[in-house]
Amino acid sequence: MQAAAPETEFKPVGVELRDGRHVTLRTIRADDKDKLREALRALSLQSSYYRFFSPLRELSPQLLERATHPEADRELQLVAVVGEGDQEKIIGGARYAAAAGSTDCEFAVAVVDAWHGLGLARQLLGALMRTARARGFERMEGYILATNTRMLGLAKRLGFVDVESPEGPSVRMVRCDLRTVA
Repeated sequence: MQAAAPETEFKPVGVELRDGRHVTLRTIRADDKDKLREALRALSLQSSYYRFFSPLRELSPQLLERATHPEADRELQLVAVVGEGDQEKIIGGARYAAAAGSTDCEFAVAVVDAWHGLGLARQLLGALMRTARARGFERMEGYILATNTRMLGLAKRLGFVDVESPEGPSVRMVRCDLRTVA
């Protein structure tokens, strides 16, 4: 994979949620560390467990640095934000990462609990899929806890299929051929 060309750069986009509120999807920035910390703290223990497979409350300094400085040729970190300037808050995020030179990437999504059920995860994952495809990735996969039925349902609606997981029955693996989805 190559670094993102100008035509595959992710440009901020406003989206309307089911309840009529508007949020902006954009790439993460280096100055988002405090906002990312606050978003992580706003996740319930269950939401944190669904995203990280543990009730993570804080990112280590190394993980925080990595999250806010993705490698352009193999990673993308999108955030959903509300507010402006000093009032801006991260309310959700989605990322993909790939091994160097691979056309497969792995995704993850998290949405702050107060924003669940409004279509935000769908907006984030859809934007992530479109951008990954535009950047030359052919397949996207993710690991989802078997108890996270809402995320499994969303993945299915977006064209992912459930495949056998090397993690065993408690963790499902979903996979999507990005070349075949709209």
